[in-house]
Amino acid sequence: MLKPLLDKLNTMRVILASSSPQRKLILESASLKFEVHSSNFEENLRPEDYTFSEFVQETALGKVLDVYEQLKNDMKKPDLIIGVDTMVTLDGRMYGKPKTREEAIETITRLTTSGIPNVVYTGVVIKYKESIEKFTSVTTVYMGKLTKEEIIAYVDTGEPMGKAGGYGIQGIASSFVERIEGDFNNVIGLPLYQLTQKLKEIVNT
Repeated sequence: MLKPLLDKLNTMRVILASSSPQRKLILESASLKFEVHSSNFEENLRPEDYTFSEFVQETALGKVLDVYEQLKNDMKKPDLIIGVDTMVTLDGRMYGKPKTREEAIETITRLTTSGIPNVVYTGVVIKYKESIEKFTSVTTVYMGKLTKEEIIAYVDTGEPMGKAGGYGIQGIASSFVERIEGDFNNVIGLPLYQLTQKLKEIVNT
């Protein structure tokens, strides 16, 4: 982030409501001073009740509100809380973090053999003082085809576990991502450019 914005933000107590090491690294790369507080929000929204964009925004909002409740009685209350949720979609279906090896194999098989790109939605919610701001970033990811043996070998590296859609574009998966349309950081889990633009709007109003 550029200095005028950082100068303002770094006088505040800024919270990242996420335990994701990837999101933490992206935000650290911007030289922002912030604390990490994990949310206990139970991610149990019904996908069929929302559009993809609404789903990730509402999940991110749940994380923000949960962390606010954890910290609201602190002597120094949070000035700004950032919550994020990422979901991979393919052909009208959402793919979250695979819970088992078998689910990871099934997900990667679908993503790399369907012949169509997957689309990554990241919902970001910012609580600044008493206001709530929301936005969604969307990136299209084109993957090359993998053999069954390659899929199993990839899953057995352990990389897919804990990642939306079962792949880490910043890791081994980069070797079978043909191209993307949109923000690379969004696929990792935090659309830094859009976040920066929104923070500029918020703190300068």
